[in-house]
Amino acid sequence: MRAVLCRAWGPIDNLTIEDVPTPVPGAGEILIAVKATAVNYADALMVAGQYQTKPALPFSPGLETAGLVAACGPGVSRFKPGDRVMAILAYGGFAEMAIAPETEVFAIPDGMSWDEAGAFPVAYISSDVAIRWQGRLEAGETLLVLGAAGGVGLTAVEIGKAMGARVIAAASTPEKLAVAREHGADDLVNYATEKLTERVMALTHDKGADVCFDPVGGDLFDAALSSLGWGGRILLVGFVAGIPKIPANRLLVKHRSALGSSLRYFRWHAPDKLRRSVDALMTWYAEGKLEPCISHRLPLEKSVDAIRLLTDRKAFGKVVVTMDTR
Repeated sequence: MRAVLCRAWGPIDNLTIEDVPTPVPGAGEILIAVKATAVNYADALMVAGQYQTKPALPFSPGLETAGLVAACGPGVSRFKPGDRVMAILAYGGFAEMAIAPETEVFAIPDGMSWDEAGAFPVAYISSDVAIRWQGRLEAGETLLVLGAAGGVGLTAVEIGKAMGARVIAAASTPEKLAVAREHGADDLVNYATEKLTERVMALTHDKGADVCFDPVGGDLFDAALSSLGWGGRILLVGFVAGIPKIPANRLLVKHRSALGSSLRYFRWHAPDKLRRSVDALMTWYAEGKLEPCISHRLPLEKSVDAIRLLTDRKAFGKVVVTMDTR
């Protein structure tokens, strides 16, 4: 099979495409014939050796995938060869075949394309577990979403609306904000031209947001924290603009909370909650409340270009690497 390989830590330009042996599923594992795999910022971090975990070299990046079940290891009971599935991966999605544990493989609902399925698991499940279990968002509350046109940002907008919240989408360009509006945002903030805190306070009549979904970090964190009202919760789900320092005194005086959420660890420690999140997401998809946004589709040979589109912030929604879907 063909696979994108990382043989040494470094820039994504060092990735190569090679023929490698097809992996064999072990106990409780499923071998997936890949049809589509989405790009995540973590792919570049993992290749650089800067991610939370370091796979043994060589390895293929790719944290999610969709395809057909090719084979099942001993003990697998929920799936059989030929089933259409999507999966969360430790790594390995940029390949014609990928291995995933059965517990992190999910049936693709009727009507969902390969591209949508390949782009679905990481972004939607990450956003839902953060907003549902950490943010405890309730119907009628206000959700502020930073990076609202990004891969996880757009899913947070849709999930917030599905939960019955008022959603304020914040992004850096009118084009990105237009995409967020198309996916259900009630109000928009351009933080490149407007002061985030002032605009959010004006939109909420000085009450502030109840929950902030922050996949950006960096300098925006301070303004986002100030945008929260009493009892507000800020969800830290990524740091593409840098890791901020959290002023503990500002949490105390307004009864605020700063909460981290990482799907990589959540799925190991709370599998029952993960399943409940997935069930809710599938119901919303069937109801037409979730519409995966894919701005670019590239073949496996263009995997480096696909990752670069994301790291250079030239994409909105998700970038997908596709295989032969005959």
